[in-house]
Amino acid sequence: MYRVHMIVSGLVQGVGFRYTTQQRAKEIGVYGWVRNLSDGTVEVEAEGDSKKVDQFIEMIKKGPRRFITIDNVQITTYSDIKDYSSFDIV
Repeated sequence: MYRVHMIVSGLVQGVGFRYTTQQRAKEIGVYGWVRNLSDGTVEVEAEGDSKKVDQFIEMIKKGPRRFITIDNVQITTYSDIKDYSSFDIV
């Protein structure tokens, strides 16, 4: 189990990124949250089983759906978890 914090840049606002990310997180089985930032990037925090978090990171890097273009993903990894019980849009 581990937690990641990501700042995602590219064409990620106004294209359903948050909603699609939430849906994919639920499908994969990771917990946390996603939100838009005022600079046009999206902030994501996710935690869970290592394999599931790794799968989630790869999905984010590729873009969770068409019309979403990912330019960069800054990832910070933490060994502690916050015991999220869902994946929310905040």
